[in-house]
Amino acid sequence: MKLLEVRNTFHEALAQLFVEEEIHTFFYLLTEKFYNIKRIDLAMFPEKEVQDESLILDALELLKAQKPIQYILEETEFFGLKFKVNKDVLIPRPETEELVEWIIDKVDKNKEINILDVGTGSGCIAISLSKALPNANVYALDVSKKALDVARYNAKQNNATIEFIECDILKEATRKICFKAIKFDVIVSNPPYVRVLEKQLMKPNVLDYEPHLALFVEDDNALLFYKVISKLAKQVLQQDGLLFFEINEYLGEDTRMLLEHLGFKDIVLKKDIFEKDRMVKAEIN
Repeated sequence: MKLLEVRNTFHEALAQLFVEEEIHTFFYLLTEKFYNIKRIDLAMFPEKEVQDESLILDALELLKAQKPIQYILEETEFFGLKFKVNKDVLIPRPETEELVEWIIDKVDKNKEINILDVGTGSGCIAISLSKALPNANVYALDVSKKALDVARYNAKQNNATIEFIECDILKEATRKICFKAIKFDVIVSNPPYVRVLEKQLMKPNVLDYEPHLALFVEDDNALLFYKVISKLAKQVLQQDGLLFFEINEYLGEDTRMLLEHLGFKDIVLKKDIFEKDRMVKAEIN
C-alpha cells in the first residue's frame, strides 16, 4: 500500500469524527512512529510503499473507536518533555502546564526547597518541576502502583531525580507514616475532581479510555481530595509554604471557600487559557 493511499484511507475513515488538520496530524505521527517516515517524505515520495501496513491500519481502527492518539502512540509531550502514557495514567493537559508555570513563577529559584506532588500519575508535574528547578527536592505520591511504574519510567527517561511514594492519601494511618519527618515548601495536586453527574458532558475518548480512579469523585463529596490534602498541608508545609491545586472549573468558588475556612491566606483563583477557573494557590497561615 502506498503512502498516499494510506493517507486517503485515513481521511475517508475519520472524516466524520475529526477535523482535517487533526487527521493530518494523526497520520504523520503514526507514520513516523511505525515507519520512521517524516512528513516531508510524503510530499517528496507519495508513491513510497508502506511495509507492514497492518500497524497503521490497526491504529486507524483504534482512532475510529476514539482511542486517544497519545495512548496509541504510548507517549505525549508536556512542558517540552516526552512522557510515556498508558491506560493507568491520565493524558497530561495543556492547562496543567499552566499550573506548572505558575509554581515556577512563584517559588524562590535560588533556594533549596522541598516539593510534594500528590496524585502524580504519569509524573508530568513532578518531573517538569524537577527539570525547571534544579534546587528543588521533588517528592511524588500516588495510590496506584501501576501509575508509579509509569512515573518512574518517565523520570528515568527525562533524567529527573524524584522520590516516589506509594500511599493512599485518604487513609490517615498511611499519611502519618508517609510524612513522618518531611516538611515541604510547596504542595501541588491535580486530584480527581470530575463529579459523576458530569460524565454526560465528557467525550468518549476520555470517558472510555482514561482511568476513572484519577478522574471521578462522588457528587455529594466533590471536594474530598481537596479537604484531605489541604488538612495534610497544614501539617507538613513550612511556614509561608504554598499549596497549589488544579480544580474543577465549576467548583472554583467552593474550593476557594474551603481553603479560607481551613485558615489559608492569600488565596488566588486563576483562570486557564480557556478563561475557566482552573487552578488555585494558597499560603499557609
